[in-house]
Amino acid sequence: NILLYLAEKFGKLIPTDHAKRTEVLNWLFWQTGSAPFLGGGFGHFFHYAPDKIEYAINRFAMEAKRQLDLLDKELATKPYIAGDEYTIADIAIWSWYGRLAQDKIWDKAGIFLGVKEYKHLQAWTEKIANRPAVKRGLEVDYKDI
Repeated sequence: NILLYLAEKFGKLIPTDHAKRTEVLNWLFWQTGSAPFLGGGFGHFFHYAPDKIEYAINRFAMEAKRQLDLLDKELATKPYIAGDEYTIADIAIWSWYGRLAQDKIWDKAGIFLGVKEYKHLQAWTEKIANRPAVKRGLEVDYKDI
């Protein structure tokens, strides 16, 4: 994972405390395992598939909503995904789930999934979106998918 490599190389965005570090890694690996259901499953059948298969869309929408609900519940108890500090877990998860919460990927997928209902996820999404480095990153020839 490039984020883990960079965090370790530069000593930033990952705690040195073992318990806090493990929490960050747990969420980083959660994203690695969960995002394929969101992008490869829901995103594909909802947006990219030439034939709109209702069963597939609904099946992956159900899983996407389960993941969004999990994130919302976690963010109700802490300011960032892995605790009190912004970490590589937030970066990895925001790039998929935050952009979805903003309805910036897959043409109206956020509306379809009812992302505005997840209040804590919405607050976290906006907090991350307002970070200067995130704003700069999104200015670099970013095209919505």
